[in-house]
Amino acid sequence: MIERSFLSAGITRRDFMKTVSTATAVMGLPIAMAEQVVAQADNQDNRPPVIWLHYQECTGCSEALLRANHPSIAEVVLDIINLEYQETLMAGAGDQAEKALHEAIEKHAGKYILVIEGSIPTDDMAVCCQIGGKTALQSFKEAAEKAMVVVSLGACATSGGIVAIEPNPTKAKGVIDILVDDMNWNEEALQAKYISIPGCPPNPYNILSVILYFATFGKLPEKGPKIPPKENFDIKDELAHRPTFAYGRLIHEHCERRPHFDAGRFVREFGDEGHRNGWCLYHMGCKGPETYANCSIIHFNDGAAWPIGNGCPCIGCTEGNVLFKDSLFSLAKVAQPRPYASAPETLGKGKESSAAQAAVVGGLVGAAIGAGVMYAGKLPKEPEDENK
Repeated sequence: MIERSFLSAGITRRDFMKTVSTATAVMGLPIAMAEQVVAQADNQDNRPPVIWLHYQECTGCSEALLRANHPSIAEVVLDIINLEYQETLMAGAGDQAEKALHEAIEKHAGKYILVIEGSIPTDDMAVCCQIGGKTALQSFKEAAEKAMVVVSLGACATSGGIVAIEPNPTKAKGVIDILVDDMNWNEEALQAKYISIPGCPPNPYNILSVILYFATFGKLPEKGPKIPPKENFDIKDELAHRPTFAYGRLIHEHCERRPHFDAGRFVREFGDEGHRNGWCLYHMGCKGPETYANCSIIHFNDGAAWPIGNGCPCIGCTEGNVLFKDSLFSLAKVAQPRPYASAPETLGKGKESSAAQAAVVGGLVGAAIGAGVMYAGKLPKEPEDENK
């Protein structure tokens, strides 16, 4: 259709392909993808439109996304989403970019995914971040008002991040604080239209998976951790609005060094024998026991590495009450240092156990509880023990 329009206007196919090739190069794509660019423009576009805004941040979240390979950023932009505005990737700037943003908001009102990267300065310090003559707060409110879904991406957008640590000179806030306090979103609106993807930076596959899920099913994935239950959360508790598939469990639960924790083998000093042998980093300040994330399962750099695997303690970058709040070497709170005492629930009925079987199982359970108590005793019980 597009090609026929050009030809009917007296433009040769050769000149048309030159134009397409130039546009492809401007987008930073291989020239070989020119035909695909035409095909995508020709098709009825049912891809979800995405408007991506940057505020107070380092662009690390975008940089992480650019390094994803399955799918690549080119596949995401051409095949999966309709990226209407993204300051890092777009060619336009200044008035041209502002015009594109406002046109996209009006064109896709009520249908676009709004991704926010960075914290938002507020009150009398809102002037600290201005784009196109508007404060970040004004810009966000206008975009969020007409968005179908709002996504906060990265530690700064979800909880304020490094920008919001004391004394918080710009009075920076995370997205959920603005939605609830300034825009009066209730629990129902948050559940239907808001999702949080924390991390510094978050794993690019977490944001890609959320976008893919929404593009496929037209709704947000399940949110909140598996433990504790959702009803224990306050309306502004960001933990309740994370995708369960990525943030449902603690890093400690599936850490490759967990067996060393259970066995009481801890690194006591960087470079010591335990460190060289991959022992648990708990006593080096690892925040894995209180950090909900899937870093130990889905690694960074296309699956090549992750901090704990490289010998560096987790700093709790997905947790707003841990990152930049707790000391790097303070000891993390361990939720379950010992096994549950209650018996696990079972489904259906089976054969009754013999007395001998009951004795064996009882012995194993007793041994497990005893081991849990023994190793729990090795953990510091008071904050003043953290340097021992």
